Amino acid sequence: MALNTTISADKNAPPITRILAEFVAGHPSRGWSDAVEHEAHRTFMNWLGCAVGAAHHESTQAAIRATQVLEPAAQALVLGSNIRVDMGNAALINGISSHTFDFDDTHLKTIIHPAGPVCSAVLALAEKLGSSGREVIDAVVLGIDVSCRVGNMMYPEHYDRGWHITGSTGTLGAAAACARLLKLDADKTQMALGIAASQPVGLREQFGTMTKPFHPGGAAKAGLMSALLAKEGFTASRRALEAPRGFAQVVSTKYAWNEITDELGQRFEISFNTYKPFACGIVIHPSIDACIQLREQGVTAENLERLDLRVHSLVLELTGKKEPKDGLEGKFSVYHGCAAGLIFGQASEDQYADDIVNRADMVATRGKVNAVIDNTIDEAAVDATAVLKDGRKIHLRVEHAIGSLQRPMTDANLETKFSNMSDEILGKDQTRQLMDACWSLAKAGSVGEVIQLATLQGSSSGHTRQQTAAAAQ
Repeated sequence: MALNTTISADKNAPPITRILAEFVAGHPSRGWSDAVEHEAHRTFMNWLGCAVGAAHHESTQAAIRATQVLEPAAQALVLGSNIRVDMGNAALINGISSHTFDFDDTHLKTIIHPAGPVCSAVLALAEKLGSSGREVIDAVVLGIDVSCRVGNMMYPEHYDRGWHITGSTGTLGAAAACARLLKLDADKTQMALGIAASQPVGLREQFGTMTKPFHPGGAAKAGLMSALLAKEGFTASRRALEAPRGFAQVVSTKYAWNEITDELGQRFEISFNTYKPFACGIVIHPSIDACIQLREQGVTAENLERLDLRVHSLVLELTGKKEPKDGLEGKFSVYHGCAAGLIFGQASEDQYADDIVNRADMVATRGKVNAVIDNTIDEAAVDATAVLKDGRKIHLRVEHAIGSLQRPMTDANLETKFSNMSDEILGKDQTRQLMDACWSLAKAGSVGEVIQLATLQGSSSGHTRQQTAAAAQ
């Protein structure tokens, strides 16, 4: 039987693979505003804190054990440890670690978490190369721009098809960033993007499991390998992104080519990066914010009869787990997030310990939360009404949660978040020095200081952060 090879495709797409390659290879160092430069340092620091904080988590430890079976060369640091592996597997493990808490950065237009793939690949390669801090920051800005512009081109249709867009676009961003760090010319950068285009990583089916954080790690490793292959003369299609059977037209029904080229080199997508105050899916954040505000107005788990939420359909599609069984599932439960906000007044990683997810008062409070879809509500908003046992009703609406572009986390907020994750791993003094090194990274002659300060001194206790948090409750 003959195969039907007819496809509906745009055969006249612009040469975006080449356009992006020339941009990455040729854009001048620090060719952006002070605001973009500062955001790059915020992005790098937030990513590093997340990666260090999850260094002892069971998913990170499992990845280390699996990697060590391969007896890798000691080329690059596993952040927050004293373990060194080959740079490809360092990119993999650090990418996993940085996304394990679901506490990393978010490009809200596409809900991409761009730093995980890009920074994980860049730092591992930079350590091997002895790259300067300036070279690292340049690579991060340009790699994230590639990842997020490709995301802009395809979102939301690509995401709706079931792809985890962080991984699928992150491979391209990591490849671009590593090509820049390797100083590849436009021809070889084009090959790096082409090789990466055949390696999209991540299915949304995996949300709530350890494989979700594997996606940015897998993307980081694949992108790094793509750039190394291109450096050695490995070839790919020159139209790998835009061709009728290329990346964009295979993995999405939307391919808005202008999203690649509009203001390229003038507008940088890292400017639209945001940072999470809550360690869970971004669409839950407005509901948690609402519950914290209700708590401040006297609402408690004990005096609450029920909590009525009106939310966008994506909230329940992504985070509708009513009875999560562990911390990973809890991160995809708007019901658990609300219970954490009401009972603890926060929803950091400690509130997603397995024991906390299954604690009786948390389970009971989750049962009081009723969420219904109302698509007049924006994805970034929530309408919440607390009905108390004495008959009173307290209503509020959150249009933009803390951590959004409209209500951004300050530098001080990011430092507090970093400290909360890193202090118990590295100690307070070393954490403070590491944050200072992140803020001044672009001025550093090499990444050596950051690597040294992100290294665990002495042996690890082997305890996970969640185990420590649960024991303290």
